[in-house]
Amino acid sequence: MEFLSDLPMHILILLTFVSFSAGFIDSVAGGGGLLMIPSLLLAGIPSHNALGTNKFVAIFGSATASITFALNKKIIWRIALLGVVFSLLGSVCGTKTILLFDKQTVEKIILTILPFTAIITFIPKKKIKSDVSDFTSRELYVYSPIICFCLGFYDGFFGPGTGTFLILAFYSLLGMNMMNASAVAKVVNLASGVGSFITFAIKGNVLYSIGIPLAMANILGSFIGSKIAIKKGQGFIKIIIIAVFVIMFASLLLRQK
Repeated sequence: MEFLSDLPMHILILLTFVSFSAGFIDSVAGGGGLLMIPSLLLAGIPSHNALGTNKFVAIFGSATASITFALNKKIIWRIALLGVVFSLLGSVCGTKTILLFDKQTVEKIILTILPFTAIITFIPKKKIKSDVSDFTSRELYVYSPIICFCLGFYDGFFGPGTGTFLILAFYSLLGMNMMNASAVAKVVNLASGVGSFITFAIKGNVLYSIGIPLAMANILGSFIGSKIAIKKGQGFIKIIIIAVFVIMFASLLLRQK
């Protein structure tokens, strides 16, 4: 178990604000790690500790958002629970594979597909599905597990934007509305996050002394964000997703230079 005792108070306060914002964004559209990870690195925290601490913080926010969506009956449980199994499996495989590939290659691929995935959010769906009876057996038992395994693998392998990609996959490939897609994505992403966190924790890469206050801020941001998403509906979720894509696209583009 790792601790950090010499972080200046003003830096911790700024990180707490960032964590609140990350929790808010992540609960609605995913992508909170795009704020949290760079902030931890800029604070002078070593990369492995930054990644591990971010996972510790994020799982609390994901759990909060999942509970909020569940209490408001927005989660399609048959897809979510099946997704948890394959997301966990994918996350483990992704973590074991990460050392075999160049991260910059993965970033270039993501940079290429981001504009297309953003456009998908504006394509009208012929039929929006919000109940498990609306889905075919192939969608439930073939497409959904493949989506969850692949994006669980991505979360373990690289990570940023996993929640956003899950929402887009559920929306564009399974035909869910944005609300249900966001709710199911939080449960599935929680599973892959737990798998990654345990791996980092075993290796002593989690800074609990700053992770705990950041987790509390993230929980508050996630609670407020999921509440607003439920109230405002899928139009609001689309707007936040596009904002996340812009941030993700810009950050990856800058990393290539």
